[in-house]
Amino acid sequence: MADTPIRLGADIGGTFTDVVIEGPFGQQSTKVLTTYDAPENAIIEGMHRVCAAAGIVPSSITQIIHGTTLATNALIERRGAKTALITTQGFRDVIEMRTESRFEQYDLNLTLPDPLLPRNFRYTVKERLQADGKVLVDINRAEVEALVDEIRDAGFESVAVGLLHAYVNDTHEQVVADVLAERAPDIMVSLSSEVSPQMREYERFNTTIANAYIKPQMKSYLGRLRQRLAGDGADCPIFLMHSGGGIISLENAADFPVRLVESGPAGGAVFAANIAARHGIDKVLSFDMGGTTAKICLIKNQTPKTARVFEVARTYRFKKGSGMPISIPVIDMVEIGAGGGSLAHVDALRQIRVGPESAGSEPGPACYGRGGDRPAVTDADLVLGKLDPANFAAGTIPLHPETSKSALMEHLGRPLGMDPAEAAFGVAEVVDENMANAARVHAVENGEDLSEYTMIAFGGAAPLHAGRLCEKLGIDRLLVPTGAGVGSAIGFLRAPFSFEANRTRYMQLKGFDAQAVKSILKELQDEATAFVRTCDADAPILSEVKCYMRYAGQGWEIPVPLTAEQAANPDADTLLQLFETEYAALFSRTVAGMDVEITVWSVNATTPPADVTPAKAVGATQAVPTHGVRDLFDPATGTVTQAVETKRADYSAGFSVEGPAVITEEETTVIVPSSRRAKALADATIELVLK
Repeated sequence: MADTPIRLGADIGGTFTDVVIEGPFGQQSTKVLTTYDAPENAIIEGMHRVCAAAGIVPSSITQIIHGTTLATNALIERRGAKTALITTQGFRDVIEMRTESRFEQYDLNLTLPDPLLPRNFRYTVKERLQADGKVLVDINRAEVEALVDEIRDAGFESVAVGLLHAYVNDTHEQVVADVLAERAPDIMVSLSSEVSPQMREYERFNTTIANAYIKPQMKSYLGRLRQRLAGDGADCPIFLMHSGGGIISLENAADFPVRLVESGPAGGAVFAANIAARHGIDKVLSFDMGGTTAKICLIKNQTPKTARVFEVARTYRFKKGSGMPISIPVIDMVEIGAGGGSLAHVDALRQIRVGPESAGSEPGPACYGRGGDRPAVTDADLVLGKLDPANFAAGTIPLHPETSKSALMEHLGRPLGMDPAEAAFGVAEVVDENMANAARVHAVENGEDLSEYTMIAFGGAAPLHAGRLCEKLGIDRLLVPTGAGVGSAIGFLRAPFSFEANRTRYMQLKGFDAQAVKSILKELQDEATAFVRTCDADAPILSEVKCYMRYAGQGWEIPVPLTAEQAANPDADTLLQLFETEYAALFSRTVAGMDVEITVWSVNATTPPADVTPAKAVGATQAVPTHGVRDLFDPATGTVTQAVETKRADYSAGFSVEGPAVITEEETTVIVPSSRRAKALADATIELVLK
């Protein structure tokens, strides 16, 4: 037992910081309100809480894995470093011109989001490469030196270097980096050829700028975190969860902080995939609802769907195209401003709207009694009977129902002629329908039928809403695993060490060059493996290879996975067959007579996944002990019902309860609608199915 590792996972969210510890003593977890000014404080407090509960001291911890929203928040709130862009002459305004597509086609008053850097922070140099990497105009070192002196004297903290076609040939970017190192060694540098070596200059430049913009802040935070943890006894290796669902070293995270932008949600998807593997489920809808946002992800064959471009900081009703594109490997999910802290208001059309603005942890929803006076989703849940005001967050945060009613009445009830209960019902239905609609759109975009899926719900607020969401989506089965309230933090402890390397190497199948493909895959394999080796020098490494293909003339590509044998011996006929299979699965047809081309190659190096013990079958069922009844609003009927109260700690395998019912635990509450029954499975997961 003494050799059993003790691992801690810490997830900083917009409202709560979740901390989980695992070891020979089992698992302990806690939720702490996020401390915005010094986020490490919440982690330290949570660490001491779980260590005390486990009966150990922080010096016993052997490994810490961390995920954070700090990178995302810095981009959304524009609180990054003073950053300059150095780009090719003539391309200074690429990040402002965007792709010229309109995300709301018929809105005559459409306002595009401002670029991350104003125009006077964007500089150019005379140089030019062809699309194949050949030099058209060589770079002038003296010109670069003068430019770097100007940037240094202007007081910039960080510089993004994005030159045209640098993903093919990085020599000019390296010249700029060398000059910056010589003449401005205190300025942090991000090269597009290292951050995102892929075609499409807008996405590549924007990703590099985002990395440079948050790099000083994240480097400082990670350094402070390491010192604080060591000062409190936890002087052990620290790793970071990245957006692609794996773990990288703290040093690599500090150099490429843009890879942390979706780290928390990625941990949640890994957690759901682990539950799916335990229960042998091939089609899962992961539903993660915290204090600020809700995240929905499709998981097939126990593997979350991934993408290589996503958006942050969407400014227009969370519409696709209204945000900031980040071109890095990421778990593909839809994220909307619908969390427990999402604020409700009445719009100009006298309709209830919820989010994306959130009360966060400071001041929090009105019911927290910390100065918030606007109604949030948590206020609606409290008034509808979903929450116990005396036992929220294990009793550490007392809730005030009268404050919730006042806020609902002031901001929704009076303008719409409703009482507080009706206003709360409106808020709950709006937020549930927003999430259901997001799930429907995500499923349609991926050609999936959600009625064939099982939902896995986690996050502090998800079990409160998941039953109703299943009713809206026609999903028959819902699983709420143990530790659901801190699911993302548990997911950190289930994730492998991994790193995905991407690079553009344009090639048409009619001119397929097998030797060039082998060469680039070898380079990508070496790059990805080197990152993983900084985390674990001895573990076996698996490789996942993909290429991104399209018909000539199309504007976007689809991922095509390759087996190890296909990657080792690539040929055009095999790739064409694989592409047509994937294309037909997405669009139900192929296009005859069109040339096919490859744009991006990808290698993901990963340590083997942890072994999963299959959950055993459950025999006969018996009724769980109850602890009284409470009034619970049933949105399906629009009436107040009497729901039995039960405690999750009382559930053993086979114990069940008929809805309407409430299952309470320290970090969340499971609402069992009147249409469902709940049963504990062999691994203590709560299963909700139709009666």
